Amino acid sequence: MEPDDVSTRQQRIAELARIHPEVSFTSLAHHIDLRWLQEAYHRTRKDGATGVDNQTAADYEKNLEENLRSLLERAKSGSYRAPPVRRTYIPKGTSRTEMRPIGVPTFEDKVLQRAVVMVLEPLYEQEFLDCSYGFRPGRSAHDALDALWKQTMDVGGGWVIDLDIRKFFDTLDHKHLREILKRRVSDGVLSRLIGKWLNAGVCEKGAVSYPGQGSPQGGVVSPMLSNVYLHEVLDEWFEEAVKPRLKGKAFVVRYADDAVLGFEYEEDARRVMEVLPKRFAKYGLTIHPEKTRVVRFQRPDRGNPEDQEQPKRETFNFLGFTHSWRRSRNGNWVVKRTTERGRLARALKKVGDWCRRNRHAPIQEQYDHLQRKLQGHYSYYGITGNYNMLATFRNQVIRIWKVWLSRRSNNGWVSWEKLRLLLERFSLAPPRVVHSIYSANL
Repeated sequence: MEPDDVSTRQQRIAELARIHPEVSFTSLAHHIDLRWLQEAYHRTRKDGATGVDNQTAADYEKNLEENLRSLLERAKSGSYRAPPVRRTYIPKGTSRTEMRPIGVPTFEDKVLQRAVVMVLEPLYEQEFLDCSYGFRPGRSAHDALDALWKQTMDVGGGWVIDLDIRKFFDTLDHKHLREILKRRVSDGVLSRLIGKWLNAGVCEKGAVSYPGQGSPQGGVVSPMLSNVYLHEVLDEWFEEAVKPRLKGKAFVVRYADDAVLGFEYEEDARRVMEVLPKRFAKYGLTIHPEKTRVVRFQRPDRGNPEDQEQPKRETFNFLGFTHSWRRSRNGNWVVKRTTERGRLARALKKVGDWCRRNRHAPIQEQYDHLQRKLQGHYSYYGITGNYNMLATFRNQVIRIWKVWLSRRSNNGWVSWEKLRLLLERFSLAPPRVVHSIYSANL
């Protein structure tokens, strides 16, 4: 297998897409051959949950070349049948009752979806705008956060629309999606496969249903389809139709279906807020009427000096961080990002649940797990200005550990002094800023 061969062909797709921005490509599926599927297999996670067939990656690998040859033949001939996704649920946000549905495809389906994404990605990367960051090569949630920070600082905060699309993955309209895809992709094999995935159905408690809309979260191809959809619905529309009509500066930062729109002037924000529901309704989507709001996010020293009453400082959440105006150590006003309270509570609950279930495990095993939890938390939430919340998380983890160590027996043997001695031997990782705005600007 030669990954460079796949990379070379992807570069060719990207080059053609860049040269012919208005062309709908009719011949793309020929790139998917055995080598391409082998590379797709290597890029597919092997430790994910199993689909409706309960086949693991290890099971599939036992006859890998034979399985991939069969998959290739079925995909190209049109005889491939997309199996239903197995539906499971995870908590939505910080809610204890509201759950988010996740679709789990079979492993083979994941491989084929990955192969198709490997064709579509270089093509659509020539289309997508700089404002979108979710599930794109070389881009991350921290890139989106950095872009948002820089642009809010540039306009002094201004006015922000905190956008919430109601049940986006459940309500994505298949007809509109096909029409959008057809403008750039009219290859029969790829179109047929995408259609099969959209209509594959959902298996829940042994019963299969066939929703007429939506793209289940969890599928490998779903993030690509969502980006294609929202590129037209929001990104391109905002850049080409909205910004030229505004009085001041404006920007949008989007990560998958999570987006923030920023404006220099309140008038611009209010005008866009009025048309957003109509724009999204045109594509079968609904803006959440309570969660979508206009936030006054002006820098505190930029208010009207004649106002007797200072307006309440408003905040908004994006990608797990609460954004607010605070004074820096040298006294300047800056946009500060701190761990969203709900995210902190959810992370601590997971730690508590694990400690409860494993309170009788060896201390070394417990320490290793908590160390990984802390380092993982720092890896995401360790950004400039969030040190205190990182320290809070670590302190609460220590407190939780003490509680459950004390319940290993009826004696409650772990006093704070004993815990201190334990932590000298098993020193948990201190808070660490991993993503610094200062290093990013060097």
